[in-house]
Amino acid sequence: MPSRFESVTIPAPDRGWRPAMLILLVSVWLALAGNLPLWRTVWPLPELAGARGVAFAVGLFVWIVAALHMLLSLIAWKGLLRPVLLLLIITAAANSYFMLQYGVVIDATMMANVANTDVREVRDLLSWTMLLVVLLLVVVPGWWLMRQRLTFRPLWPQAWRNLAGAALGLTVLLLVTLLMFQDLASLMRNHKQVRYLVNPLNTLYASGKLAGDAFFHVSKTRQPIGLDAHLGAGPAAAGRVPLVVLVVGETARAANFSLGGYARPTNPQLERLAASGVGQLTYYSAVRSCGTNTQTSLPCMFSHLDKDAYESSRQPYENLLDVLQRAGLAVLWIDNQSGCKGLCDRVAHADTYNLKLPELCNDGECYDEVMLKDLDQRIAALDPARRARGVVLVLHQMGSHGPAYFRRSPPAFKAFMPECTSNVLQECPREQLVNAYDNTILYADHVLASTVQWLSSKPQADAYDSAMLYLSDHGESLGENNLYLHGLPYALAPDTQTHVPMISWLSDAMRDRLGLRSDCLKTRAADKLSHDNLFHAMLGLLDVKTDLYRKDLDWFAACR
Repeated sequence: MPSRFESVTIPAPDRGWRPAMLILLVSVWLALAGNLPLWRTVWPLPELAGARGVAFAVGLFVWIVAALHMLLSLIAWKGLLRPVLLLLIITAAANSYFMLQYGVVIDATMMANVANTDVREVRDLLSWTMLLVVLLLVVVPGWWLMRQRLTFRPLWPQAWRNLAGAALGLTVLLLVTLLMFQDLASLMRNHKQVRYLVNPLNTLYASGKLAGDAFFHVSKTRQPIGLDAHLGAGPAAAGRVPLVVLVVGETARAANFSLGGYARPTNPQLERLAASGVGQLTYYSAVRSCGTNTQTSLPCMFSHLDKDAYESSRQPYENLLDVLQRAGLAVLWIDNQSGCKGLCDRVAHADTYNLKLPELCNDGECYDEVMLKDLDQRIAALDPARRARGVVLVLHQMGSHGPAYFRRSPPAFKAFMPECTSNVLQECPREQLVNAYDNTILYADHVLASTVQWLSSKPQADAYDSAMLYLSDHGESLGENNLYLHGLPYALAPDTQTHVPMISWLSDAMRDRLGLRSDCLKTRAADKLSHDNLFHAMLGLLDVKTDLYRKDLDWFAACR
């Protein structure tokens, strides 16, 4: 027992952190460590030169902190705040890694890609470098965050504090915006990519936009199109029916096709086929994609709408495959990638990427040649009444999907060596990266030539007037200007992500059936075309009559 004259120190109760202070610290951390790609991009810009530039950089930092503080103050509730903060730290770390590593930006289409990523694509992205970034930017601050005690007030006092914190953040945000509006507007106008680098606000905005778009599409009934579709008199008069194979390429850029002038022989089999006189092979040298990623391009290229109308429409529609099937044709989609994005839901479809064929499959995926296996049996299994009118096969390739390009070509087609065998592309010398990519184009050349060989052989040549079309969904960046992969917003995307290869091969019987002039096809091969043309060219090729058909967009029509 202490005496009455002995002083006693009573420890103060450990009340823990106030939510507002923790939000401020996390906001500062996210604005600094979570925005390394942003600061790396803006710091060398001429707008940040001199004292005014330094002041602007400080103002931009305060702007980001204020915006985060405003948003996070609204969710400062017991049981909610800590998980949300941890999720934002993880998101910021992942964003920073991919933006630094591959030069990508975060927008709604990129978030759609993330939402539709499968196990194989995730595997290709994993690396020790990514693990190190996660360790530094997630584990350390996350461990600290989870150990902190938080003190919340009762419901209404806490609600008032949350509103006060949000109001303070909004006030600072507006004040900073007014003070540096001219410089901020100039930066965003002259360097549009910066708006997609503000982390993790870019993810919050993109996720909200994606959710809103998805809500509008889900809440609306899919609109049928081509209700008047029917086959013309051509097939009946000819006594034979068409067999058209549409090969949807993946991540193939026109710059690396020797058919288009690339110095390396990446298309040797197709070039020999073109010179052989077996049918007519045409390479189209000026084709633009609808988007810079599969999630956007694939539905757009099968749509009856052009690029601008497709992007502005919130009404879901049926697609080319529905119209062809409605006209009475047998339609089959064969997928060796991550799915048809809903395009094949109403037609016959099959997957090949999970087959167990040792000669064509390994490590959880199959080479694209697997789609040609047992095609005769697949066609025979289709509705015989439809098959008697014509057959359309869509082959969706794995193609040149990155970053693990070395996985996409079998050993027999690795002509360009040494190749990059890492999925951390910046770790590879560029010539090795290009070697790995070019090997995928060389293998795609083999798959396309094999498709034509199959169409030209019995029994196909005896039963059908055949054709093959090949068109890639988008291109790819291979380190130019420190950009890798694809998916940049279309307005910012370089030519390598939007300039895509397109090839048509027509058997002599199909060319005669359509009345196409060979010289015309050759001279018009350099015409400016895009994904907008595919819908109408396929209708014309198959003699499908519908009011949706536009002759001016059918690139074959001018040569009939």
